[in-house]
Amino acid sequence: MPFFIDTHCHLDAAEFDADRDAEYARAVAGGVAIQVVPAISRDNFAAVAATCERYPGCLPAWGLHPMLLHVHRPGHLADLRAQIELLRPVAVGEIGLDFFVEDPDRAAQEFFLVEQLKLARDHDLPVLLHCRRANDELLKHLRRIGVRGGIAHAFNGSRQQADAFIKLGFKLGFGGAFTWPRANNLRRLAAELPLDAIVLETDSPDIPPVWIGRGRNAPGELPRIAQVLAELRGIDLGSVAEATTRNARELFRLAGPQSA
Repeated sequence: MPFFIDTHCHLDAAEFDADRDAEYARAVAGGVAIQVVPAISRDNFAAVAATCERYPGCLPAWGLHPMLLHVHRPGHLADLRAQIELLRPVAVGEIGLDFFVEDPDRAAQEFFLVEQLKLARDHDLPVLLHCRRANDELLKHLRRIGVRGGIAHAFNGSRQQADAFIKLGFKLGFGGAFTWPRANNLRRLAAELPLDAIVLETDSPDIPPVWIGRGRNAPGELPRIAQVLAELRGIDLGSVAEATTRNARELFRLAGPQSA
């Protein structure tokens, strides 16, 4: 059976409260044996920790999401540092910039981003980057504050921006968005980018693939997402599984086999 790593999955979210056990079991049965669960605020550190304690295939990342500025306080950065030291994550995230939101407070977003990049650098951890309409700004900060690579989550930029992230040691996260037939730019990138620069993700319960429509996404959809990638690239599913798993293992420094 192919072995998959979902590099971005919010299994702790309330949307899974009714059937979290079943959805985790479905994912594992389909070969999604590892799921990275990023925190989005100090308030959900406990939920992420509980999820990763309950499910052996779930690994935590700790971070303060740019869309939750109304929740974050500067003091939460000290709490984040303490959480990293208490329970070492595979990455710092979900962090980043979101200039798509209405009237974004760019200065506040960049303050939290910079401070979290410094935490990642200090702890020798990769980062999970949320980015909407801010790729160039993110790249500017990454060039200034060197971190140990990471993932440009739900990447939706240009080929030039993709190459810039790759040059800085980043992988590009592809999930449900590129399965939609009208996502021409994403589908082109998924087909043409070096396979060693791609990792797979669901962002569950968000960014559903085309076969779900507006419904709830789940980590068990990852093998089918991988199949779409294989078809776009004209290769077999096993090759996609092996390459994306290897990419994620190297990024997160995870030991283990490439397939189950």
